[in-house]
Amino acid sequence: MSQDSQIKQKFFQALTQFVSSLDEHVSTDDGQWRIKGFIDVCRNIYTISSDTKIISKILEIHLFPRILSFAEETGYRVVLAEHQNYYPDISFVKADDEFIKFAVDFKTTYRLPDYPEFCNGFTLGSHGKYFVNRESSKNIQFPYSQYQGHFCLGIIYSRHKEEEVDETRTYEFEELHSISSVIKDFKFFVAEKWKIASDKSGSGNTANIGSINRIADIISGRGMFSDLGEGWFDDYWMNYDKITVTEDGGKTKLIRSLKDFVEYRGGDARLIVPKARKVGLRSRNQ
Repeated sequence: MSQDSQIKQKFFQALTQFVSSLDEHVSTDDGQWRIKGFIDVCRNIYTISSDTKIISKILEIHLFPRILSFAEETGYRVVLAEHQNYYPDISFVKADDEFIKFAVDFKTTYRLPDYPEFCNGFTLGSHGKYFVNRESSKNIQFPYSQYQGHFCLGIIYSRHKEEEVDETRTYEFEELHSISSVIKDFKFFVAEKWKIASDKSGSGNTANIGSINRIADIISGRGMFSDLGEGWFDDYWMNYDKITVTEDGGKTKLIRSLKDFVEYRGGDARLIVPKARKVGLRSRNQ
């Protein structure tokens, strides 16, 4: 194992151990989120919306003091993204060697009520300019090539049913413990982003890499590229939607699937890990 690989593995192990302690930091004894709402100077408490962007941001704020402590304990300093749309959320820079950097993105998503083995999935960053040109500083804190590894600190949770949370109600401070949390039952994980990637875009109108969405595969890092390797992940997403091939009959098409890409490159398509499907799961769990 190379020295860079050893450094990355050591960081991954430390981050994984740290993340294993976060559930008790954010949860009550019965698995509810400790955050119940926000309070004004008159001690009125307003419940939180179940909007995923709001929940994600509050979770980041809730965890940030612990993140700072982890960085200090492991000999890193934290560099936050200078702008909202910059990648990554956090850069960990070795305190005594600024050439050692790791990118860590917060990723939050919810379990699907009808398919509890699956989550809604998430995006894994752009496959645009900074991903293709790895010396670029556009929309990224440090050039992509300067990071020894790119990790997701992920949080999967369950939503309470809508009828259990009244987002329109205001509570008095004395009613704090009677407020239902909007989310519960957290599962934290750490994964290199290439290991949990799918071969499809994560959003309709932006250049974002999509994730797999079966929870067991996410936790174990069994994404579509996990047997192929990181080189195939980089090559595929650098060229996503850019390569045109001619089919029988003279028709042309853009390559938008990993199978087509691996075959085009002359690789072994048997190494592709199929993305799990939700077909039939609902009836099995009823």
